[in-house]
Amino acid sequence: MKAGIVGLPNVGKSTLFNCLSNAKAQSANFPFCTIEPNIGVVNVPDPRINKLEELVKPERVQMATVDIVDIAGLVKGASKGEGLGNQFLGNIRECNAIIHVLRCFDNDNIVHVDGNVNPIRDKETIDIELQLKDLETVEKRLEKVNRAAKTGNKEAQTEKALLDRIREALLQAKSARTITPQGNDEEVLMESFQLITAKPVLYVCNVDENSAVNGNKYVDQVRELVKDEDAEVIILSVGAEADITELESYEERQVFLEDMGLTEPGASVLIRAAYKLLKQQTYFTAGVKEVRAWTINIGATAPQAAGVIHTDFEKGFIRAEVISYEDYVQYGSEAKAKEAGKFKVEGKEYIVKDGDVMHFRFNV
Repeated sequence: MKAGIVGLPNVGKSTLFNCLSNAKAQSANFPFCTIEPNIGVVNVPDPRINKLEELVKPERVQMATVDIVDIAGLVKGASKGEGLGNQFLGNIRECNAIIHVLRCFDNDNIVHVDGNVNPIRDKETIDIELQLKDLETVEKRLEKVNRAAKTGNKEAQTEKALLDRIREALLQAKSARTITPQGNDEEVLMESFQLITAKPVLYVCNVDENSAVNGNKYVDQVRELVKDEDAEVIILSVGAEADITELESYEERQVFLEDMGLTEPGASVLIRAAYKLLKQQTYFTAGVKEVRAWTINIGATAPQAAGVIHTDFEKGFIRAEVISYEDYVQYGSEAKAKEAGKFKVEGKEYIVKDGDVMHFRFNV
């Protein structure tokens, strides 16, 4: 699961990506590695794992991760191949969610590609290019499905009805994510279309240091514009974040943050938001060898969660032994949580909750 950082050139995308690559968020050092030149695997800051480490005192700790992709800046005409248009659109299609960076600061030394700062226009520029590309995809698909629908093919008629609704929205400059699939058949179809504007989006307003806490007039404009989009807006001073990552000690970083009126780096907030945007959550395994955070999709069953550790765990699943994170911390250990009756045995139908501390029994 990958979240792609998009935006116009010179809005702070690559600087943000580099900040995430060095996200020394809390006392722990959150490492980063590069899979390809523009893909980073970033640890998800989670104070719960620090607490489990404190209680269990394991030999090692492994955190949950999220993949972040730095995608080349998009320009007008990208849907027709302008600039790095085709590469950009190919990269974004491979991502599961979009982190859209908008320039919300004035600085005469950093040239804006369109001459002046206007996050509303910038957002619309990118939206239009993505919508045009999706419109092209939808119309090609409609050409194929129309013939089958005319013959009375029920599946084709269902697909045509959904495509027609999406096409109408795109023609009105609305993204595909504004269309709600009706029933399971449409949900499956929507997924199969792989439309760019159907992906969930998180807006990052890149502001000056003085606006990092409360935002500014540009942020207010963005919030007003996206209020009906069911999308989160995060305020981030990317320049200040870059300065924070240059500081060596945790104490220095905390002093810098306090001077800005922040309790933690915005990079940490963003990483957690991206994780949530990808509809992911965490469960833990906790033993003296290792305390580890495992990433699963929200709504995953116990066998599916076991399969993240090893496919054999899912194939031969017998049961899951579960203690909630809150109970584990309250009683201080697995043994004491068991004594208090907070140890549950769950079967194949159990839906894993965020923060569950789990053991799996399996037989292969």
